[in-house]
Amino acid sequence: MKNMIKVVLADDHQIVLDGLKSLLEREKEICPVGEALNGVELLKLLKEKQADVAVVDIDMPLMNGIETTKEIKRLYPEMKVLILSMYNDHEYIRRLIEAGASGYILKNKGKEELVSAIHKIADGGQYLGDAILKVLIDEMQKPVKTLNDKKVPLTKRETDVLKLIVEGNTTPQISDALCIAHSTVETHRRNLIDKLGVANTKELIKQAIKNGYVKFPR
Repeated sequence: MKNMIKVVLADDHQIVLDGLKSLLEREKEICPVGEALNGVELLKLLKEKQADVAVVDIDMPLMNGIETTKEIKRLYPEMKVLILSMYNDHEYIRRLIEAGASGYILKNKGKEELVSAIHKIADGGQYLGDAILKVLIDEMQKPVKTLNDKKVPLTKRETDVLKLIVEGNTTPQISDALCIAHSTVETHRRNLIDKLGVANTKELIKQAIKNGYVKFPR
């Protein structure tokens, strides 16, 4: 049996917090352990409550979602942050990913996407909702035609692995999907990072989308 995923919630609207708590309490493998109305309250809460995932809004008083995410990742590097927001602006999304968020979904989506996102990032993956991915793809593909850098050729297997990485899959999930060993997945990951000249997986994802290595259906 899987361990319960402990979740804290931060939003400046009490009615939103109450709704999120009510939804998540019905999930067998998710346990809401606390709520906060802003980033400052959330950081105080985390001194008392142990959590695996923080579900955070962007537009909060005292400390916004970007600042809160940065501080959570500084103080609790292993904790995952899921952004739940009304904003689908590319700049917000980019800044939150750079701050260390593992997922970003919109508030107008259903319970199923929220639950899926929590499970995915708790397992070590990343989760970007379809609407968020489209915003990133649309923005990143704008300058592709003006790039002077030569596109580095990838093998079919590297492309398959890269697509699954961009979709937020973990090493075990990629291993299962492609029927290859975990160590082989990690070898491909390292080779891709070297080939594309980036420092880590998050930069690999951004570079893959920006330079069109991975295509998504519109």
